[in-house]
Amino acid sequence: MPYRSPWMTEELEDLRGLAHDFLSKEGVPRMAKWATQQYVDREFWAQAGKLGLLSPTVPEEYGGIGGNILHQIVIVEEQSKLLDKGWGTMVHSGVVTDYIVKYGTEEQKQRWLPGMVAGTIVGAIAMTEPSAGSDLRSITCRARRDGDDYVINGTKTFITNATTAGLVIVAVKLEDNPDPRAVTLLVVEAGTPGFRHGKPLKKIGQHAADTAELFFDDVRVPAANRLGDEGAGFPALMARMPQERLIVGVVGVVQAQKAVDLTLEYTQQRTAFGKTLYQQQNTRFVLAECATLAKAGRIFLDHCIQEHVEHGLDNATAAMVKWWISELQCNVVDKCLQFFGGYGYMEEYPIARMYADARVQKIYGGANEIMKEIIARSLDATSHR
Repeated sequence: MPYRSPWMTEELEDLRGLAHDFLSKEGVPRMAKWATQQYVDREFWAQAGKLGLLSPTVPEEYGGIGGNILHQIVIVEEQSKLLDKGWGTMVHSGVVTDYIVKYGTEEQKQRWLPGMVAGTIVGAIAMTEPSAGSDLRSITCRARRDGDDYVINGTKTFITNATTAGLVIVAVKLEDNPDPRAVTLLVVEAGTPGFRHGKPLKKIGQHAADTAELFFDDVRVPAANRLGDEGAGFPALMARMPQERLIVGVVGVVQAQKAVDLTLEYTQQRTAFGKTLYQQQNTRFVLAECATLAKAGRIFLDHCIQEHVEHGLDNATAAMVKWWISELQCNVVDKCLQFFGGYGYMEEYPIARMYADARVQKIYGGANEIMKEIIARSLDATSHR
């Protein structure tokens, strides 16, 4: 009997079906085009918005369906099953939307959320810098208060949705605050003078993903665009990280299972030495191992999803999800690719694109080495109780 996640409901199944049908019809045929141009068409965002597939956690009074993270997870799962990694809705809907819902003023919510739900405004978040990745305390992007405005100077890099974003949440440090943890979040809207993006970055995978550098040259932002209080950005960022890392785990589990399914189908058809690859004992044993890993990852992930919905996932467990499942994903995809032989190295085969797309899962959302440090610190704290 097929495995069913314990948190799944009839309503969520209906949403899954809607997402599946839309992505199959409107997304899959466009993947090659998106990979070539290195971004997803704005038209596609708007189509998804009309169907309620963007920012599902937005309350109804701001145009959303008033769902929770489970609604977003279902959409992410279908995207991961059907599309190459590229459409930045996981950042738009799973990260940026929730910052505005959680920390935005009423005026900010009214101004931005309806457009994000409709897909007319694409959201991005800018934390990483050329010399500051997982260590947010090292960011050098600065802002100074000038009357009713902030003036931003600095550079951000590896930003998802960078060229198509209508708004970007930017993590900055204020010039008059020496505290390295005193990060402030400012929302910069497209078209603001001095704000520009670079050319799409050429990546080894996730070719359809809109990823670029952002530049801020005396960018003047109204104080009304600040999210939360001055200097309160660091705890806000840390509070939202568990959900971001949970979503990384969702992608990892779905991709691992997809790799097993693709490889099972291929090895049952491909012959060598007078029988199918699947009839070879090594093939069967390796796929048995991979299927076990994928299912173990699924069960652990589902436990963490339920924990997050009911109580909020703690940082250490979220770090476990992120590092272990991303490692599992890369391991399973690598083992499965081997059975495709030379074809596994050809981009037209999904397993090859999955292999290239998977590698960055161990980097973004906090490098896996940082995840292990977070876990180790939690163990140390427990041992001193």
